[in-house]
Amino acid sequence: MWLRRAFSSVFWAFLVVSSVALFPIAVSIWLVTGLFDPRLRALHRFTCFWASLYSWLNPAWRVSVENVHKIRRDETYVMVANHQSLLDILVLFRIFAHFKWVSKIENFRIPFVGWNMWLNRYIRLKRGDRASVVRMLRECEETLAEGSSIMMFPEGTRSPDGRLRAFKPGAFTLAQSARRPILPIVIQGTANALPKRGFVLQGRHPIRITVLDEIPYASFADEPVEALSDRIRSLIESRLEPQPSPPATATSPARPSWDRSIAAGGVEGRRRSPSPRGRDRRRESDRPPPPPPSGPPAPRGS
Repeated sequence: MWLRRAFSSVFWAFLVVSSVALFPIAVSIWLVTGLFDPRLRALHRFTCFWASLYSWLNPAWRVSVENVHKIRRDETYVMVANHQSLLDILVLFRIFAHFKWVSKIENFRIPFVGWNMWLNRYIRLKRGDRASVVRMLRECEETLAEGSSIMMFPEGTRSPDGRLRAFKPGAFTLAQSARRPILPIVIQGTANALPKRGFVLQGRHPIRITVLDEIPYASFADEPVEALSDRIRSLIESRLEPQPSPPATATSPARPSWDRSIAAGGVEGRRRSPSPRGRDRRRESDRPPPPPPSGPPAPRGS
């Protein structure tokens, strides 16, 4: 365990130091190419390189990217992927395709990394704020119209155990309103490498990114959003390896009815064990009366 903690400390320290060193380069690319590169393709390409460094140089992660040839470079997609770990953000850059992230606003406040997200004009979202959701969808439609794909996690947050969560409808509403195809992407292995809670890397784990066939707009133009969301979720789930079930917990013995009444907020009191004196009195009351004496009664004295 101490070895994992030490290696994790080195990894996160390298991420911080490299971010400090690489951010000025990102600013330089933004300044030089911004005027003739309105979609910031050069800056995003550099960001792909920046993020990929951490999986390239980490010997514990063997990352494979499958079917990347299915991404048409001249097409604009609504890209959707399952979300298992913080590492998903890093490894998805390994597809080296042009897109704009939709990310919670807190990520944009991270020094250097978040500032680079601002430079790339990735799209912010404030969770739980309906006005922010409406604004996000509008910005996504404008971004798609400009020719940049959108990358979203339909689950909304990371899965705590690697199992696929329910999908939110935003990405699929966007694909229908913008009339763009959907590109499903499956991520596997990141939940084992770095689970949701904690920052300690969990040793050697293979990580696989699989690009599935695109879903043409014509195939879901009239499909209800809920049905479309369920269809894409089932498609991604079918490509995920099953996660082990959580360990079974020992079941406690059933409570008596009077005890369940107390647990449920009932008015019956708990039965009490009788005291020793009460038990003695109960025994005496349960004894049969003594037999009557035999013979005539003794005379009373005057």
